[in-house]
Amino acid sequence: MQDLKYKPLAYRIAVGLLFFNQGIVFSAWATRIPDFKNALGLSEADLGSVLFAIPLGQISVMLLSGWLVAKFSSFKVVRLAAYVYPLTLFLPLLACSKATLFAALYCFGIAANLTNISINTQAVDVERIYGRSVMSSFHGLWSFAGFCGGVLSAVLAGFDVGVLPHYIGVNVFVILALACACRYFVPFDFAPQAKDGDTDKTRSVWRPTPYILFLGVIAFSCMSCEGTMFDWSVIFFRDVVGTAPDISRVGFVAFMSAMATGRFVDDFLINKFGYLAVLRTSGVLISAGMFTAVLFPNAVAGAVGFLLVGCGVSSVVPTCYSLAGRSRRMSSGIAIAVVSTVGFFGFLIFPPLIGYIAHISSLRFSFALMGCIGIMVSLVSPALRSRIEN
Repeated sequence: MQDLKYKPLAYRIAVGLLFFNQGIVFSAWATRIPDFKNALGLSEADLGSVLFAIPLGQISVMLLSGWLVAKFSSFKVVRLAAYVYPLTLFLPLLACSKATLFAALYCFGIAANLTNISINTQAVDVERIYGRSVMSSFHGLWSFAGFCGGVLSAVLAGFDVGVLPHYIGVNVFVILALACACRYFVPFDFAPQAKDGDTDKTRSVWRPTPYILFLGVIAFSCMSCEGTMFDWSVIFFRDVVGTAPDISRVGFVAFMSAMATGRFVDDFLINKFGYLAVLRTSGVLISAGMFTAVLFPNAVAGAVGFLLVGCGVSSVVPTCYSLAGRSRRMSSGIAIAVVSTVGFFGFLIFPPLIGYIAHISSLRFSFALMGCIGIMVSLVSPALRSRIEN
């Protein structure tokens, strides 16, 4: 291991702040979706089309992000991307039509992905400094930031604070935090020692291993549910549960708080019970939560259901990223980029699909379909046993 200038805790705090900042920025957008929907007079189908933009922007540069991190290091990439990402929040405010909102969110997605790949590679580096799993706790900070952002948005909405001052405040906080922490980012990326004969670290994004692709499939299932909750939970509470606008964010806050709490304990659970047991249980919780919200469309049952969904999705993506980053056959940045690319197709396909299905049938039926995704996670996870790179 290369010499480190600071103590391990300094790097862990700095990288944790990166995850927190990213969560704050994304929740600032997610909790304001109804404001943009109403301002532009979008139908559910229109909103579904527009929501393609963020994951489309992410996927369009996913492999490029992995290549940039592999070539220039996550340290250099994150020092640029983490500053640009919050600034792109202002782009949707310039939109005057569905097309211009789509373009704004496409740029938002590009910045989000550059940040995502670089900070997850930084997290893998911190794991290697510590010699144990800490990935879930980083993602827990992201989720906790989403919870904080949801609470903040609810409070601001209660006081009729507009989107612009909300986004200005988010940018001031994020940029000041980055200015304080940037010197403590991990200055280099390094890989674990390969076993004898296992030295194919030069694999490109175009030749991922079957193991990495399978992790991507599991991430795809989970991120489909996450994307649905991020984009539609507020609207579900407003239109299906029938809550008032100032409390329609309760479902989103319940989901984010449960996901954050789960991620802070997932490292312990994985070490105690193993990856497979945790992943299978996660699928059951996702399914149970979705069906609870669908079958009992009231505020209490909906909040409990979304809590279960948050607990279920908490461990899946961090586990996939952590296992991918430890691959001996691909560099960390590229392996994480491949898993993210496959996984983010869930973000690309399902949130807009929810809108189309809701337009044809109902939003309740759309959420019931997501309950089936949870069942799929439980069914496919055991196949990971024979594929983990020991």
